[in-house]
Amino acid sequence: MELEKGLFTRTELLLGKDIMEKIASQRVMIVGVGGVGSWCAESLVRSGFRHITLVDSDRVCITNINRQLMATTKTVGQIKVEALKTRLLEINPSVEIEAVQQIYSTETSGQFRLETCDYIIDAIDSLKDKAQLILDACRTKAVFFSSMGAALKIDPSKVQTAEFWKVKGCPLAAALRRKFKRLRTFPARKFQCVFSEELLTNRGVYPSQEEEEPCSNKAQINGTAVHITAIFGFTLAGLVMRNVCR
Repeated sequence: MELEKGLFTRTELLLGKDIMEKIASQRVMIVGVGGVGSWCAESLVRSGFRHITLVDSDRVCITNINRQLMATTKTVGQIKVEALKTRLLEINPSVEIEAVQQIYSTETSGQFRLETCDYIIDAIDSLKDKAQLILDACRTKAVFFSSMGAALKIDPSKVQTAEFWKVKGCPLAAALRRKFKRLRTFPARKFQCVFSEELLTNRGVYPSQEEEEPCSNKAQINGTAVHITAIFGFTLAGLVMRNVCR
């Protein structure tokens, strides 16, 4: 496609033609395209990745607008993966994007062909579903990266990466480790995570779910800031890029 010729000139200048060809051939699945996963997808498409699978069951909610890439006043009510797909195709119309409106869970995991992926990115919020994806992804040959909790944070300098069992100060990581120990079932291999040790408390008072969060069934809602969720997403994309460049 003529338009695509100049899209990645600056990236190819940095990485070289051979790496760009390798990037274009990789198949990436992003599970969860909210405040973290949506920015990861954006970064990957802008970097030349051409085969992306987006997995999320939700629709865009008004309260997503503060942090999710595809969430605007015009997309409220739309299926998240479809709204994000539209956005990404505006960046590069040649990208092959599979939009899957589905929860990744114990019950649905058999519907996903994880073994066909080169990279699997976990940006799931639910503890139970996140644990299932971690166990399943670590049984495949795909390179796997996971986002830990990005809420209740505001300091970008504290975002870092570490192997899962070495993540410190993150309640979500601690809860996952307790779950695996309780089940006596553990990830088959080590994997890198994005996390932050910062943990603030909500200073505001959240209105009733019926009034303000019509499309959320979360038991607990915490405050979030876009510069943190986006940094988490971009860091995940950076881990993928660094791995491809090896």
